Amino acid sequence: MKHLSLRTSQFLFIISFLFTAISSIAQQNHGKMKGQITTSDGEPAADVNIILKNSKYGTITNDDGVFEINRIKPNTYTLQISLAGYETSEQVVTVEDNKTATVNLQLKVSNKELQEVVINNRKSLLSKKTETVARMPLKNLENPQVYNVIHKELFQEQVAIDITTAMRNAPGVVPLNYPSGGFALIFRGFTVGINARNGMETLSGRSSVGIANIERIEILKGPSGTLFGSSASSFGGVVNLVTKKPFETTATEVGYTAGSYGTNMLTADINTPLTKDKKVLFRLNVGVNKAKSFLDYGYSNTLSFTPSLTFKATDKLKFNIDAELYNAKSTKPLYPGASATSGVTNPADIKLDYKKSLVHDDADAKSTASKAFVQSEYQISDNWKSTTLFSYVSENVEYSYQVLPTWTSPTTATIRATMFGPISSNYTNIQENINGEFKTGILSHKIVAGVNYRNYSDTFSSTPTPTAPFRTIDVTTNFVPVRKKDIDAVLLAPVIRAGRDEHTYSAYASYVMGIAERLHIMTSLRLDDFERKQSGTVLGYKQTSVSPKFGLVFEVLDDQLSLFGNYMNGFQNIAPVNQPDGAQFVPDPLYANQWESGIKAELFNKKLSTTVSYYEITNDNALIRQADLVYQQDGKQVSKGVEFEFLANPISGLDITAGYAYNDNRIEKTSDVNKAIEGNKAADAPEHVVNFWVSYKLQNKLKGLGAGFGANYVDESYLTTANTFYIPSYTIYSATVFYEQPTWRVGLKIDNLTNEKYWSTWAAPQAPTTILGSLSFKF
Repeated sequence: MKHLSLRTSQFLFIISFLFTAISSIAQQNHGKMKGQITTSDGEPAADVNIILKNSKYGTITNDDGVFEINRIKPNTYTLQISLAGYETSEQVVTVEDNKTATVNLQLKVSNKELQEVVINNRKSLLSKKTETVARMPLKNLENPQVYNVIHKELFQEQVAIDITTAMRNAPGVVPLNYPSGGFALIFRGFTVGINARNGMETLSGRSSVGIANIERIEILKGPSGTLFGSSASSFGGVVNLVTKKPFETTATEVGYTAGSYGTNMLTADINTPLTKDKKVLFRLNVGVNKAKSFLDYGYSNTLSFTPSLTFKATDKLKFNIDAELYNAKSTKPLYPGASATSGVTNPADIKLDYKKSLVHDDADAKSTASKAFVQSEYQISDNWKSTTLFSYVSENVEYSYQVLPTWTSPTTATIRATMFGPISSNYTNIQENINGEFKTGILSHKIVAGVNYRNYSDTFSSTPTPTAPFRTIDVTTNFVPVRKKDIDAVLLAPVIRAGRDEHTYSAYASYVMGIAERLHIMTSLRLDDFERKQSGTVLGYKQTSVSPKFGLVFEVLDDQLSLFGNYMNGFQNIAPVNQPDGAQFVPDPLYANQWESGIKAELFNKKLSTTVSYYEITNDNALIRQADLVYQQDGKQVSKGVEFEFLANPISGLDITAGYAYNDNRIEKTSDVNKAIEGNKAADAPEHVVNFWVSYKLQNKLKGLGAGFGANYVDESYLTTANTFYIPSYTIYSATVFYEQPTWRVGLKIDNLTNEKYWSTWAAPQAPTTILGSLSFKF
């Protein structure tokens, strides 16, 4: 149990912290007020101002119209509710010691008028309401884990046409497009795939991700194996996409975006009830995107089709069914290598024209993804709920040409190539969660317990190895780019790899105890039983993992300021290896353990939200091969750093999103044959990352007219742990102007204002100044 050990000083500090916190709150007696604000026809009213007159207490309703005010001194108050442009309502409410006063009120406006207000008062970009992060209804200030939420309103304001732009709004997050297809993110020193959708496992390994159907993006920081297992999470964290859901009114939104490099994107969002009683709701999102590269060759064409259905079978039972069909055909970014004698230390050394491609359009890739999700929610009682989830994901690569240049000098590259495909990957997930909450005196209890079955199978074919160099290109000449026919002429016959068939059975539970609604203690545990079946000559193997999680939160200022700390664990299964004597070595799962502490604040009636934390992630049982070719499981890597997030809405119409992350990720111990890299920085791990975006929308004259400005800085990073080839740092600036009305919106966006030359984490050149215009209509 070395992964659970605590130093004596840490243990004594936590015990002292607990006793101090408990003693400071056990003597305090306060009351609580909660309720829901609805429209005249019973629909939830979001962003309604709630205050207790002549007191310091106040809040706003969430997306469900629900509000809650804690730690209220016993007294009789006048509760006031207001929404801009509507009649203010008041009600006298008495708050008693250790009791909850429940107040449910209706706004005195028509449904039509309220819809107009909701359209003009978008969802707060500060909101961190989610049940998928902790798999239970746990507020941000009660949750010991750090997470970021990016709302669709923000990336729509930024005229985002792909997932890359949207993801740059989270602290420390750097997007990465793989040369082999697919999309991932880098944060806390590790690569993290987009492998969760509405809390369930999904897949985006080779088919990329569309944003037409995304309601919000949740980025969980730190190893999250306890609740999400090893397939959906990495040691850096989890990325969860929350999709758009049907609602009870008829609405349609159609949008068109066009701009530089032949960009054309059409989206449609259609929502309608299918029955008069509104028990069956339907929503369809469609996105079509076609664009050329800024290079002389290169393109990307995608199509997404995402229908969803909600069926309210009874007052207690509800079903959500949705699907996603995604087609992509595009060229892939190149992954350059450089020989030791080339004189090339970074992509800026290469003398290839920045806007010129080594490869023609016809050496491209084609992939599809088909996904189906079913969720049923059954309200067992007021405080207990059962949620059953099913997901099936199929990702298929018809073909994918991979061109591999190696630079032998700043002006000369030798060309090799290979081809992937056909590839088929299939995931099936079945999950059952039981959620409950109850109180005993000053103690509150929240519980989630679940079981999960996962099956993964695939077939994989590709040319056996990259070809020998078949062409040398001098970029100082007027060269002809590599064509598909050139690659086909040298490729060997495809080889079908033995398919994988994996099964994982998991059980997990998480329990949060609250003491007087100020101290929150989380304990969580997962048991994961993994088996890969033998396939051909590839032997099967089994591994069992135990993944714990502990967290502690103390609300210094009730519902405003929290101190938190956590221990989190992640794991990955490792296949057996053969030792030099022929014996098979079956390693333990690879573990990473994080210690983190910090501060969370939501101040000024939720107008400011910030998180500051320090973390350290250690992996000390990596599998390494020694000089005598014997494998040992004692490699070590340590990633540590600081993260800061700042979100603010200081005045109506003004929104600020900012973040800074520092990360130091190093290889501390490795194999005897790789001693030279001990102490080196890990690959794909920039030290400093900054994000900033500010926008303002006029509230009186010319109401709806607005502008935004932002910047992103990414520090230099290394392509490999040898630390010989680096990616230069870069700063990119963006600006937008827009005019928004209840039934239409127009926007203009300029990316990379300074026309900076910069490269992705894997050395692919990125677009210079880009101009996009968008127009949308709501019916």
